[in-house]
Amino acid sequence: MSNTTVKTELFEQFARIGKALSSAKRLEMLEFLAQAERSVDALARMTGLSVANTSQHLQQLRQSGLVDARKEGLRVYCRLAGDGIVRLLAALRAVGQERLAEVDKLVTLYLDSKDSLEPVPAKELMRRAKKGLVTVLDVRPREEYAAGHIRGAINVPVTELKQRLNEIPRGQEVVAYCRGPYCLMAFEAVAELRNRGRKARRLEDGFPEWKSAGLPVDRS
Repeated sequence: MSNTTVKTELFEQFARIGKALSSAKRLEMLEFLAQAERSVDALARMTGLSVANTSQHLQQLRQSGLVDARKEGLRVYCRLAGDGIVRLLAALRAVGQERLAEVDKLVTLYLDSKDSLEPVPAKELMRRAKKGLVTVLDVRPREEYAAGHIRGAINVPVTELKQRLNEIPRGQEVVAYCRGPYCLMAFEAVAELRNRGRKARRLEDGFPEWKSAGLPVDRS
């Protein structure tokens, strides 16, 4: 096999990954799987698709090496094949926001307008958390928190925030995070906290990016 043929074959294989990423629903599934392992049924509910359609999307993700699966009884559970997929999605977001005017417009109109303050970078959060200067708040659902969370974070799902505000220490800045930089749960939590007179900001990214960077995580 010539060098040219090998190079062409390699690019063909890389193109399989590009093809697997060429669906908004599959990208959404990858974001969900970056939080925790999910059953096919659960992913169908979360994405609003039928189980059959969800299975077809997952098959493409598995064939491209992005997702692994296991069977337990009658259920099939899926998970990301590795932290490299989180870094791939982060690169895709970064290039999209840099090169696609539509992405930049959506971020400016619907996200930046919700919170004009700069989010907190991961390294800064870790430094301040070690000194006990901030309360780290995970606003994802309980099962995602249990599967993995930033070390020291407390879990108050955004849907329960109004009823459980007394569980969040006063007199200290709160840094909220959720599934990723475009996840609206952290935006909503920060807005609610500020409306209640609390000092609050968002983490720059989400839990998958924190974990992928090798920063401290816990499970419970």
